[in-house]
Amino acid sequence: MSDNRSRLLIVDDDPRLRRSLVQGLTEAGYDCVDAGSAEEAAALAASTPGIDLYLVDVMLPGASGWDFVAARRAQGDSAGILFLTARDAVDERVHGLALGADDYLIKPFDFSELLARVAAVLRRRASTGRLRSGELVLDPLERRVESAGRRLELSPREFELLHTLLKGRGHTFTRSELLRRVWDIDFDPGTNTVDVHVARLRRRLGSELAKRLRTVVGEGYRWEDPA
Repeated sequence: MSDNRSRLLIVDDDPRLRRSLVQGLTEAGYDCVDAGSAEEAAALAASTPGIDLYLVDVMLPGASGWDFVAARRAQGDSAGILFLTARDAVDERVHGLALGADDYLIKPFDFSELLARVAAVLRRRASTGRLRSGELVLDPLERRVESAGRRLELSPREFELLHTLLKGRGHTFTRSELLRRVWDIDFDPGTNTVDVHVARLRRRLGSELAKRLRTVVGEGYRWEDPA
């Protein structure tokens, strides 16, 4: 699967509806996983990298869809949220949107309308300029970086350094280029500022993600997406 293909997690306790949605959305070009409860969905969200959109029923066995969404947002997950539910009271729709949902679709619905709303949510989210590398997602507007839904705490310089490398993935940046782009310095100050910040960024990313930030001996640094 290409990393540019949007990933959806469908959360609904009706197995027939889940199968139908997975089949239809897969045929529409999305990568889908599904869960029958909030607890199962939470486990999938933690283990499935780079989910772009959650389609969530409100009424679930055990924890509710609202509980699931509130927990994801509390954990720093900024993926899109589309509630799918038979509950159409205005105050409930307002509550769902207040939790951080992007849209609210009332059952029963026409599949063509669902497709249009899924595309609209993803289009709005893409317009924010989010950058993705496998499970790593960088949102330049919110200045947020997440890995598999978990927020990574970066300093402003570390964020700008990662942003520059992700935008230019595959390109080897010299230290002079990085000083100009990240620090707005047009000369070599004769320090190891870039190397120090690269080392700090690698520690923040963790051992697996840090492997994508490659040192090119004698040249500089390059970000490489996973194969």
